[in-house]
Amino acid sequence: MSKHVLSLLVEDKPGILTRVAALFARRGFNIESLAVGTTEVEGLSRITVVVGVEGAPLEQVTKQLNKLINVIKVVELEADQAVQRDHMLIKVRTDASTRSQVLEAVTLFRARVIDVVNDAVIIEVTGDTAKCAAFIKVLEPYGIKELVQSGVLAMGRGSKSISEKILK
Repeated sequence: MSKHVLSLLVEDKPGILTRVAALFARRGFNIESLAVGTTEVEGLSRITVVVGVEGAPLEQVTKQLNKLINVIKVVELEADQAVQRDHMLIKVRTDASTRSQVLEAVTLFRARVIDVVNDAVIIEVTGDTAKCAAFIKVLEPYGIKELVQSGVLAMGRGSKSISEKILK
């Protein structure tokens, strides 16, 4: 199965996320990651979707996405031509004997400690998917109490912008 990262520039209107997700569901594609937020252009939002594709062409879905009224632009971000990052908060069980080991892992992975209590530490980590997965594996022996993560955030490399023509 191949993974594809799509960046959609959409009008910031109620219901657009539902229509986009429904389009993927109708075509039988599983959304592995989804992130939505405002952009540098007022009234527009960016939806970043990571979708797993098995055999079926993604081209048909992108054509249908472009037909949706509130979708301004759809771009597939190739891994070598884009910056992709995950963002996670991880609550790890610690005690006096394990806290220093957990903090050592935090330093090694260039993560940050956000909160400390007697029996737990909340850690923030940002990086590519492989780095975040490796960090989780290192922390698992200590006991992960809770984990939250954003969808993949991605942006094309270079000076071009997905919303460049809209700003002019």
